[in-house]
Amino acid sequence: MANFKETFLNPIFKGNPITVLVLGICSSLAVTVELKGALVMALSVTAVTGLSSLVCSLIRKTIPNRVRIIVQLVVVAMMVILVDQLLKAFEATYPIDKSLSVYIGLIITNCIVMGRIEAFALGNKPLPSLVDGLANGLGYGMILVVVAFMRELLGSGTIFGFQVIPDCFYAAGYANNGLVILPPFALILLGCIIWIQRSLDKDLQEK
Repeated sequence: MANFKETFLNPIFKGNPITVLVLGICSSLAVTVELKGALVMALSVTAVTGLSSLVCSLIRKTIPNRVRIIVQLVVVAMMVILVDQLLKAFEATYPIDKSLSVYIGLIITNCIVMGRIEAFALGNKPLPSLVDGLANGLGYGMILVVVAFMRELLGSGTIFGFQVIPDCFYAAGYANNGLVILPPFALILLGCIIWIQRSLDKDLQEK
């Protein structure tokens, strides 16, 4: 139970794939303009990472070493296609899938997914591999949601598309910050999150 707890919690906090391992940066800059899109992307990556790790762990003893990368790519691609088709199948998620454009398909090349298969799933049993995959997806998604929340709030004055900054603020001279919705601000915000985490956790500080 202790191992399962560590496997689940470590990727979310101390071993977060974005803030500690600095993986998945590109998508975190591209899909965090709106909270709705970031949340869908986070759930999609979590599902793909968890299911891909589970499947690769189940078949790990039957995969010849010389073709393991090809097999992993096929498994991940299958999971991405399933997630993409599910998003297209529902009226509520179809517009978000369209707005995310190619980024759902690019989960296939997300280094977090392939990295967890290589580093964990191929050497561990199915259940721990599923937990590890889901935890890494949640760690990735948590950062996406935080960044998207700040960008949508400060850049558009909305949360999930609903206006949260009162009209009286705008009447008094408040204006949405256009810089916030540009990719450079997402990078700055990520840098601040990384700085705060490393300041609080001495184990992550360089000696």
